[in-house]
Amino acid sequence: MFKPAALFIGLRYTRAKRRNHFISFISVVSMLGIALGVTVLITVLSVMNGFDREIKNRVFSMVPPITISSINGYIAGWQDLQKIVITVPDVIASAPFASGEVLLSYGGSVQPAMINGILPEEEKQVSALAEKMIKGNLIDLKSRQFGIVLGENLSDRLRVTLGDKITVITPQVSLSPAGVIPRFKRFTVVGVFRAGSGFGFDASLGFIHLDDAQKLLGLGQDVTGLHLIIKNVYAAPRIAGELSRQLSPSANITTWADQFGEFFHAVQLEKTMMFFILLLIIAVAAFNLVSTLVMVVNEKQSDIAILRTVGATPQMIMNIFIIQGGVIGVFGTLFGVIGGLLLAWNVTDIVNWIEYVFHIQFLSSNIYFVDYLPSEIEWRDVVKIGMASLLLSLMATVYPAWRASKLDPVESLRYE
Repeated sequence: MFKPAALFIGLRYTRAKRRNHFISFISVVSMLGIALGVTVLITVLSVMNGFDREIKNRVFSMVPPITISSINGYIAGWQDLQKIVITVPDVIASAPFASGEVLLSYGGSVQPAMINGILPEEEKQVSALAEKMIKGNLIDLKSRQFGIVLGENLSDRLRVTLGDKITVITPQVSLSPAGVIPRFKRFTVVGVFRAGSGFGFDASLGFIHLDDAQKLLGLGQDVTGLHLIIKNVYAAPRIAGELSRQLSPSANITTWADQFGEFFHAVQLEKTMMFFILLLIIAVAAFNLVSTLVMVVNEKQSDIAILRTVGATPQMIMNIFIIQGGVIGVFGTLFGVIGGLLLAWNVTDIVNWIEYVFHIQFLSSNIYFVDYLPSEIEWRDVVKIGMASLLLSLMATVYPAWRASKLDPVESLRYE
C-alpha cells in the first residue's frame, strides 16, 4: 500500500508549477495519446466483431451444424435414423435432404447448381431458408407438383421469375430407343431466396420438394442424409464424435467446421493480430509517459532531496512517481474506454451519415458481405484492452520512479 504522504505528493505532482506549464502540457498529451489508442482499439475490434457476427449469421443460417450422410451415397430407412439422433441430448431437430449436382436450363441459358430436396416444414427447424425468401414462399414446394426455389443470383443469371418453367438436367441417364440420354424434368419456379453475397449460396443453390428430388435423382424412398441443428454450434465436433460412436461405420458425419473452420480461424487470427498491432499505439503513448516522468524527475530533484533529508525512504520516492504516472494512465484509459464505447455504439450511424452527406459508399456487399459498417461490443475485449493499457502505463513509470529513488540528495542540493 502507498502511504498517504506518497499519495498526496504524487497527486500534487500531476500539476506543474505556474512557471513551467510545459510538463503539464506533456502530461496531457500522454494522457490523450493513451485515450486515443484505447478508443481506436475498442472501435476497431468492435467493427471486426460486427463483421464476424454477420459472417456467422450468414453461414449458420444456411449451413447446418452437423450433416449425417453415408459412404454409400444414400441412407435407407432414414426415419429410423432420425429417431435415433433426436434422442441425443444436444440435438434439437433434424431434417432429411436429397441433393445432387444438376444443370438448369431456360431460354438458351444453362447454369450449374446444387439441388437440395427438402421437406419444407422440417427444413424450417434446421435453417433460416424460409426467412430468406424474397419472392414466393417455402411452403409452395408441394409434393409431385415439381416446384423449385432458386437463389437470387441464380434466377438472375437464368432470367427467370415466378411461374417460369425451367429444365433440370441430372448426371443420371435413362435408357431409351434413341440410346442413353440424360435424365431431365421441367420445374416451375415458385420462389426466390436471398442469403446474401460472400459464400455463393444465392448463385449455386436450388430447393425442391424431397419427393420430387427422390424421383429426379432415382433414390426411391432413400435420402442423401440428415441435417441436424444443435444447442451450441461450437460443440458440433464433440457431438459429431459422439454420434460416430453410436451409428454404423458406414455413416459419414461432417460439421460446419469441416467446411468453414479454417475461414473462421483466419478471421480470429486476423482479429488477434490487429489487437497486438493497435496495442502499439498505446505503447507509443506509454513511451511518451516515460519521457514526461523523466522531465518531472529532473525538475523535482531539489524536492526529492528535501524529502530524503526529512526522512523519506527511496521506496516512498519511487511510490510518488509511480502514483503520478499511474494517475495519467488511469485517466487516459478511462477516457479512452468511454470514447471507444461511444464511438463503437454509433460508428454505423456515423458512417451512414458520411455516406449520405458526401454521396459516397465505403462498403460494397459484393466485397465485404454487407453494405454497412457493423459493430458489436464484446465486454471481454473492453476489459482486455483496459487492463493492457493500465499495465503498459504502470510499466512506463518504473524506470523514472526508480531513477528518482536513486538520486543523491547531497548532489541535488549542492548548487541550490
